[in-house]
Amino acid sequence: MRLRCVVLDDFQGVATEAADWSVLGDRVEVVALREHLHDEDALAAALADYDIVVTLRERVPFPGSLISRLPRLKLLIASGMRNSVIDYAAAEAHGVTVCGTQSSGTPPVELTWALLLGLARGIVQENNALRAGGPWQSTVGADLHGRRLGLLGLGRIGSRVARVGLAFGMRVCAWSRNLTKERAEEVGVELAGSKEELLAGSDFVSVHLALGERTRGLVGAAELALMKPTAYLVNTSRAAIVDQDALLAALHEGRIAGAGVDVFDIEPLPADHPMRTAPRLLATPHLGYVSQANYATYYGQAVENIQAYLAGSPLRRLP
Repeated sequence: MRLRCVVLDDFQGVATEAADWSVLGDRVEVVALREHLHDEDALAAALADYDIVVTLRERVPFPGSLISRLPRLKLLIASGMRNSVIDYAAAEAHGVTVCGTQSSGTPPVELTWALLLGLARGIVQENNALRAGGPWQSTVGADLHGRRLGLLGLGRIGSRVARVGLAFGMRVCAWSRNLTKERAEEVGVELAGSKEELLAGSDFVSVHLALGERTRGLVGAAELALMKPTAYLVNTSRAAIVDQDALLAALHEGRIAGAGVDVFDIEPLPADHPMRTAPRLLATPHLGYVSQANYATYYGQAVENIQAYLAGSPLRRLP
Protein backbone atom coordinates (compact mmCIF):
# COMPACT_ATOMS: atom_id res chain seq x y z
CA MET A 1 0.00 0.00 0.00
CA ARG A 2 1.35 3.43 -0.97
CA LEU A 3 1.53 5.84 1.94
CA ARG A 4 0.68 9.52 1.67
CA CYS A 5 2.90 12.19 3.25
CA VAL A 6 2.09 15.88 3.72
CA VAL A 7 4.61 18.61 4.52
CA LEU A 8 3.06 21.54 6.41
CA ASP A 9 3.90 25.24 6.18
CA ASP A 10 6.15 25.09 3.12
CA PHE A 11 5.86 28.87 2.82
CA GLN A 12 8.69 29.30 0.31
CA GLY A 13 7.75 26.23 -1.76
CA VAL A 14 11.18 24.64 -1.29
CA ALA A 15 10.54 21.58 0.90
CA THR A 16 10.59 19.11 -1.96
CA GLU A 17 13.74 20.72 -3.40
CA ALA A 18 15.73 20.92 -0.17
CA ALA A 19 16.10 17.14 0.02
CA ASP A 20 15.99 14.11 -2.24
CA TRP A 21 12.53 12.69 -1.68
CA SER A 22 12.85 10.47 -4.75
CA VAL A 23 14.65 7.84 -2.65
CA LEU A 24 11.23 6.96 -1.22
CA GLY A 25 10.27 5.74 -4.68
CA ASP A 26 6.70 4.59 -5.20
CA ARG A 27 6.24 3.75 -1.53
CA VAL A 28 5.33 7.28 -0.47
CA GLU A 29 3.45 10.08 -2.22
CA VAL A 30 4.64 13.49 -0.98
CA VAL A 31 2.51 16.65 -0.99
CA ALA A 32 3.61 20.05 0.36
CA LEU A 33 1.14 22.68 1.60
CA ARG A 34 2.20 26.32 1.34
CA GLU A 35 -0.75 27.83 3.19
CA HIS A 36 -0.87 27.69 6.99
CA LEU A 37 -3.87 25.91 8.51
CA HIS A 38 -4.99 27.90 11.54
CA ASP A 39 -7.57 25.83 13.39
CA GLU A 40 -8.08 22.24 14.41
CA ASP A 41 -11.10 21.65 12.20
CA ALA A 42 -9.18 22.79 9.12
CA LEU A 43 -6.22 20.60 10.09
CA ALA A 44 -8.40 17.56 10.74
CA ALA A 45 -10.03 17.92 7.34
CA ALA A 46 -6.79 18.61 5.43
CA LEU A 47 -4.76 15.83 7.08
CA ALA A 48 -7.42 13.12 7.20
CA ASP A 49 -6.09 11.25 4.17
CA TYR A 50 -2.40 11.25 5.12
CA ASP A 51 -0.34 8.58 6.85
CA ILE A 52 2.73 10.78 7.46
CA VAL A 53 2.86 14.43 8.51
CA VAL A 54 6.00 16.58 8.49
CA THR A 55 5.52 19.70 10.61
CA LEU A 56 7.82 22.69 10.89
CA ARG A 57 9.03 23.61 14.37
CA GLU A 58 6.17 24.29 16.86
CA ARG A 59 3.91 26.24 14.56
CA VAL A 60 1.14 23.60 14.41
CA PRO A 61 -0.06 22.08 17.71
CA PHE A 62 -0.89 18.38 17.73
CA PRO A 63 -3.02 17.93 20.85
CA GLY A 64 -4.78 14.67 21.61
CA SER A 65 -8.04 16.07 20.26
CA LEU A 66 -6.48 16.48 16.80
CA ILE A 67 -4.53 13.22 16.81
CA SER A 68 -7.72 11.31 17.63
CA ARG A 69 -9.30 12.78 14.48
CA LEU A 70 -6.52 11.48 12.22
CA PRO A 71 -7.07 7.70 12.09
CA ARG A 72 -4.67 7.21 9.16
CA LEU A 73 -1.77 9.00 10.84
CA LYS A 74 1.15 6.65 11.51
CA LEU A 75 4.23 8.88 11.57
CA LEU A 76 4.59 12.49 12.74
CA ILE A 77 7.93 14.21 12.04
CA ALA A 78 8.83 17.54 13.63
CA SER A 79 11.88 19.62 12.74
CA GLY A 80 14.15 19.90 15.76
CA MET A 81 14.51 17.52 18.69
CA ARG A 82 12.26 19.46 21.06
CA ASN A 83 8.57 20.13 20.54
CA SER A 84 6.22 21.36 23.25
CA VAL A 85 3.00 21.34 21.19
CA ILE A 86 2.76 17.59 20.49
CA ASP A 87 0.78 15.40 22.88
CA TYR A 88 3.17 12.46 23.02
CA ALA A 89 0.92 10.38 25.26
CA ALA A 90 -1.96 10.73 22.82
CA ALA A 91 0.33 9.88 19.91
CA GLU A 92 1.44 6.70 21.65
CA ALA A 93 -2.13 5.79 22.55
CA HIS A 94 -3.16 6.09 18.90
CA GLY A 95 -0.15 4.21 17.56
CA VAL A 96 1.56 7.27 16.08
CA THR A 97 5.36 7.29 15.97
CA VAL A 98 6.87 10.76 16.58
CA CYS A 99 10.34 11.61 15.30
CA GLY A 100 12.48 14.75 15.12
CA THR A 101 15.46 16.07 13.22
CA GLN A 102 18.65 17.86 14.13
CA SER A 103 18.68 21.66 14.03
CA SER A 104 21.64 24.02 13.89
CA GLY A 105 21.95 26.90 16.33
CA THR A 106 23.97 28.93 13.85
CA PRO A 107 21.09 30.55 11.88
CA PRO A 108 19.35 32.03 14.95
CA VAL A 109 22.68 33.38 16.21
CA GLU A 110 23.24 35.10 12.88
CA LEU A 111 19.70 36.49 12.77
CA THR A 112 20.06 37.82 16.32
CA TRP A 113 22.99 39.91 15.16
CA ALA A 114 21.19 40.95 11.97
CA LEU A 115 18.38 42.37 14.10
CA LEU A 116 20.70 43.94 16.67
CA LEU A 117 22.86 45.60 14.03
CA GLY A 118 19.80 46.67 12.05
CA LEU A 119 18.43 48.40 15.12
CA ALA A 120 21.72 49.96 16.17
CA ARG A 121 22.47 51.51 12.78
CA GLY A 122 18.92 52.28 11.58
CA ILE A 123 19.44 50.08 8.53
CA VAL A 124 15.81 49.79 7.45
CA GLN A 125 15.01 53.47 7.93
CA GLU A 126 18.14 54.61 6.11
CA ASN A 127 17.66 52.11 3.27
CA ASN A 128 14.04 53.17 2.76
CA ALA A 129 15.00 56.84 2.75
CA LEU A 130 17.83 56.30 0.26
CA ARG A 131 15.65 54.33 -2.15
CA ALA A 132 12.78 56.81 -1.89
CA GLY A 133 14.96 59.87 -2.47
CA GLY A 134 14.53 60.94 1.12
CA PRO A 135 17.02 62.61 3.47
CA TRP A 136 20.68 61.71 3.20
CA GLN A 137 21.42 60.45 6.73
CA SER A 138 18.61 60.81 9.24
CA THR A 139 19.81 58.63 12.13
CA VAL A 140 22.83 58.53 14.42
CA GLY A 141 23.97 54.96 15.02
CA ALA A 142 24.32 53.41 18.46
CA ASP A 143 27.87 52.15 19.00
CA LEU A 144 28.50 48.55 19.99
CA HIS A 145 32.13 48.81 21.07
CA GLY A 146 32.30 49.47 24.79
CA ARG A 147 28.54 49.05 25.28
CA ARG A 148 26.99 46.43 27.53
CA LEU A 149 25.22 43.44 26.01
CA GLY A 150 22.97 41.60 28.45
CA LEU A 151 21.98 38.03 27.62
CA LEU A 152 19.02 36.30 29.19
CA GLY A 153 20.31 32.75 28.79
CA LEU A 154 23.78 31.46 28.03
CA GLY A 155 23.09 28.08 26.50
CA ARG A 156 23.89 26.73 23.05
CA ILE A 157 22.73 29.87 21.23
CA GLY A 158 23.28 32.50 23.91
CA SER A 159 26.93 31.55 24.36
CA ARG A 160 27.60 31.98 20.64
CA VAL A 161 25.83 35.35 20.62
CA ALA A 162 28.09 36.28 23.54
CA ARG A 163 31.26 35.46 21.62
CA VAL A 164 30.21 37.70 18.73
CA GLY A 165 29.52 40.49 21.20
CA LEU A 166 32.98 40.07 22.67
CA ALA A 167 34.46 40.25 19.16
CA PHE A 168 32.72 43.61 18.72
CA GLY A 169 34.42 44.81 21.88
CA MET A 170 31.23 44.80 23.93
CA ARG A 171 31.05 44.17 27.66
CA VAL A 172 28.90 41.04 27.85
CA CYS A 173 26.97 39.84 30.88
CA ALA A 174 24.43 37.05 31.24
CA TRP A 175 21.76 35.83 33.62
CA SER A 176 19.41 32.90 34.00
CA ARG A 177 18.09 31.16 37.08
CA ASN A 178 20.55 28.28 36.82
CA LEU A 179 23.54 30.10 35.38
CA THR A 180 26.72 29.74 37.44
CA LYS A 181 29.74 31.99 37.67
CA GLU A 182 31.88 29.11 36.38
CA ARG A 183 29.77 28.77 33.23
CA ALA A 184 29.85 32.52 32.61
CA GLU A 185 33.62 32.61 33.02
CA GLU A 186 33.96 29.65 30.67
CA VAL A 187 32.29 31.72 27.93
CA GLY A 188 34.24 34.81 28.94
CA VAL A 189 31.34 36.94 30.19
CA GLU A 190 30.21 38.46 33.48
CA LEU A 191 27.48 36.85 35.60
CA ALA A 192 24.82 39.48 36.28
CA GLY A 193 23.74 39.62 39.91
CA SER A 194 20.06 39.42 38.96
CA LYS A 195 17.68 39.70 36.05
CA GLU A 196 16.85 43.22 37.22
CA GLU A 197 20.50 44.26 37.33
CA LEU A 198 21.07 42.93 33.83
CA LEU A 199 18.06 44.78 32.39
CA ALA A 200 18.84 48.05 34.13
CA GLY A 201 22.51 48.12 33.18
CA SER A 202 22.50 46.86 29.58
CA ASP A 203 22.48 48.85 26.37
CA PHE A 204 21.30 45.82 24.40
CA VAL A 205 19.34 42.89 25.84
CA SER A 206 18.91 39.62 23.91
CA VAL A 207 16.68 36.71 24.93
CA HIS A 208 18.00 33.14 24.57
CA LEU A 209 15.94 30.98 26.92
CA ALA A 210 13.74 27.94 26.40
CA LEU A 211 10.06 28.55 27.02
CA GLY A 212 8.70 26.94 30.18
CA GLU A 213 6.62 27.77 33.21
CA ARG A 214 9.53 29.62 34.81
CA THR A 215 10.32 31.71 31.73
CA ARG A 216 6.82 32.50 30.45
CA GLY A 217 6.29 36.24 30.94
CA LEU A 218 9.79 36.60 32.38
CA VAL A 219 10.09 40.07 30.83
CA GLY A 220 6.96 42.05 31.61
CA ALA A 221 6.02 45.67 32.18
CA ALA A 222 8.05 45.93 35.39
CA GLU A 223 11.16 44.50 33.74
CA LEU A 224 10.85 46.69 30.64
CA ALA A 225 10.52 49.72 32.89
CA LEU A 226 13.99 48.96 34.27
CA MET A 227 15.63 49.29 30.87
CA LYS A 228 17.36 52.47 29.76
CA PRO A 229 15.34 54.62 27.33
CA THR A 230 18.32 54.27 24.97
CA ALA A 231 18.40 50.44 25.22
CA TYR A 232 17.26 47.87 22.68
CA LEU A 233 15.59 44.47 23.23
CA VAL A 234 16.04 41.53 20.84
CA ASN A 235 13.97 38.34 21.04
CA THR A 236 14.65 35.45 18.67
CA SER A 237 13.70 32.81 21.24
CA ARG A 238 9.98 32.50 22.08
CA ALA A 239 7.38 35.26 22.06
CA ALA A 240 5.79 34.27 25.36
CA ILE A 241 9.00 34.96 27.31
CA VAL A 242 8.33 38.67 26.74
CA ASP A 243 4.88 40.02 27.61
CA GLN A 244 3.64 41.15 24.20
CA ASP A 245 1.22 43.81 25.46
CA ALA A 246 3.88 45.26 27.72
CA LEU A 247 6.38 45.36 24.87
CA LEU A 248 3.91 47.10 22.57
CA ALA A 249 3.20 49.69 25.26
CA ALA A 250 6.92 50.32 25.80
CA LEU A 251 7.46 50.80 22.07
CA HIS A 252 4.49 53.12 21.59
CA GLU A 253 5.46 55.21 24.61
CA GLY A 254 9.14 55.36 23.64
CA ARG A 255 10.28 53.87 26.95
CA ILE A 256 12.94 51.85 25.13
CA ALA A 257 14.81 52.82 21.97
CA GLY A 258 13.54 49.85 20.01
CA ALA A 259 13.09 46.11 19.72
CA GLY A 260 14.08 43.42 17.24
CA VAL A 261 11.58 40.55 17.22
CA ASP A 262 11.47 37.31 15.23
CA VAL A 263 8.81 35.45 17.26
CA PHE A 264 5.15 36.25 17.90
CA ASP A 265 2.20 35.11 19.96
CA ILE A 266 0.35 34.14 16.77
CA GLU A 267 2.16 32.83 13.70
CA PRO A 268 1.74 33.73 10.92
CA LEU A 269 0.74 37.19 12.14
CA PRO A 270 -2.79 38.27 11.17
CA ALA A 271 -2.86 41.25 8.82
CA ASP A 272 -4.27 43.51 11.54
CA HIS A 273 -1.95 42.39 14.36
CA PRO A 274 -0.57 45.41 16.26
CA MET A 275 3.00 44.10 15.92
CA ARG A 276 2.81 44.87 12.20
CA THR A 277 2.48 48.60 12.82
CA ALA A 278 4.31 49.12 16.12
CA PRO A 279 6.86 51.96 16.13
CA ARG A 280 10.53 51.38 16.93
CA LEU A 281 10.18 47.73 15.94
CA LEU A 282 12.36 45.76 13.55
CA ALA A 283 10.45 42.53 12.95
CA THR A 284 11.04 39.42 10.85
CA PRO A 285 8.59 36.51 10.24
CA HIS A 286 10.29 33.86 12.43
CA LEU A 287 13.34 33.51 10.21
CA GLY A 288 15.68 32.36 12.98
CA TYR A 289 15.82 28.76 11.80
CA VAL A 290 15.19 29.49 8.11
CA SER A 291 18.40 28.87 6.18
CA GLN A 292 19.50 26.66 3.33
CA ALA A 293 21.59 24.43 5.58
CA ASN A 294 18.88 24.03 8.20
CA TYR A 295 16.24 23.20 5.60
CA ALA A 296 18.56 20.63 4.04
CA THR A 297 18.89 19.05 7.49
CA TYR A 298 15.18 19.23 8.35
CA TYR A 299 13.88 17.75 5.15
CA GLY A 300 16.84 15.45 4.49
CA GLN A 301 16.44 13.86 7.90
CA ALA A 302 12.66 13.77 7.48
CA VAL A 303 13.28 11.56 4.45
CA GLU A 304 15.68 9.43 6.51
CA ASN A 305 13.05 9.14 9.25
CA ILE A 306 10.47 7.94 6.76
CA GLN A 307 12.90 5.38 5.33
CA ALA A 308 13.76 4.13 8.80
CA TYR A 309 10.09 3.90 9.76
CA LEU A 310 9.33 1.88 6.64
CA ALA A 311 12.23 -0.42 7.55
CA GLY A 312 10.76 -0.93 11.03
CA SER A 313 13.52 0.92 12.91
CA PRO A 314 12.43 4.56 13.52
CA LEU A 315 15.18 7.15 13.97
CA ARG A 316 15.34 10.16 16.32
CA ARG A 317 12.21 9.30 18.27
CA LEU A 318 10.59 11.98 20.43
CA PRO A 319 10.27 12.88 23.20
